[in-house]
Amino acid sequence: MNEEILINFSPMETRVAVIENGMLQEVHVERNASRGIVGNIYQGKVVRVLPGMQAAFVDIGLEKAAFIHAGDIEESAKEQPISSLLREGQAILVQVTKDPIGTKGARLTTQISIASRFLVYMPGANHIGVSQRIEDEDERDRIRDIVIGAIDADGPYADDGFIIRTVAEGVLPHGLEEDIAFLRLLWGKLQERASSVKVPNIIYEDLPLALRTLRDIAHPQVEKIRIDSKETFQKATEFVEQLVPELANALEYYPGERPIFDLYNVEDEIQKALGRKVPLKSGGYLIIDQTEAMTTVDVNTGAYVGHRNLEETIFRTNLD
Repeated sequence: MNEEILINFSPMETRVAVIENGMLQEVHVERNASRGIVGNIYQGKVVRVLPGMQAAFVDIGLEKAAFIHAGDIEESAKEQPISSLLREGQAILVQVTKDPIGTKGARLTTQISIASRFLVYMPGANHIGVSQRIEDEDERDRIRDIVIGAIDADGPYADDGFIIRTVAEGVLPHGLEEDIAFLRLLWGKLQERASSVKVPNIIYEDLPLALRTLRDIAHPQVEKIRIDSKETFQKATEFVEQLVPELANALEYYPGERPIFDLYNVEDEIQKALGRKVPLKSGGYLIIDQTEAMTTVDVNTGAYVGHRNLEETIFRTNLD
């Protein structure tokens, strides 16, 4: 399978397109004026406790107070009254799990997770998980054993939790061990910062989209990673040299006069996908509506009437 990643930078936004066999598969957009805050960690202050909702509002320095439910404070707290867990004026270390939307503030958790190239670190979670996309059982056991072996059962990090990411498949032991050491060091620095800053304050901000793409989406099988900004390309090169050297040969600066998203008709595909009505190859179409509570996707067969029976028609439309 031929796979490429295109990274388009402008003063207003950064866009990423994942191309497989010449077809657009994924698009990611990050606007500079309104970057998402999911994954950011804050030292916040509880401003209101709501016993009737088993929840609280937390000031993290944004325009609207953020929201945290009792079950997101700690796993064992789901049955405890929120008033026994939090009090007004209390400082609390939280991570954003959902961006603000409409009149609603951000959604929070105290169950912190920090991502690196091969692992997601969960302080105090006492759990080792492996990505479901790693299907080989022997490989799953191998990398799980490496991580377990790197955790000192009698040391201060005995209760650490980790999720082993898909890109860790086939990685040598030192790659995982270096990630564990890096994440523990980072967590120690975040704790030090949290104890010294004025509340509310940001403690940790996730990487910008271009670098997150190299960390989270790119893998050694990607043939090319094309970037149309010289500055972004230089930052990406430095990032790759330090953290993901296996991607170095795939990085490529794209100086062409033709816009990078005109390659593979990415721009046209984006415009089609962003419409409320999205046509499908079969003749069917999607209707997409977003509200504060949910995003609904209505799948319609449209002009596609199938060949054999209704079940096959619906199945093929859903596949499309």
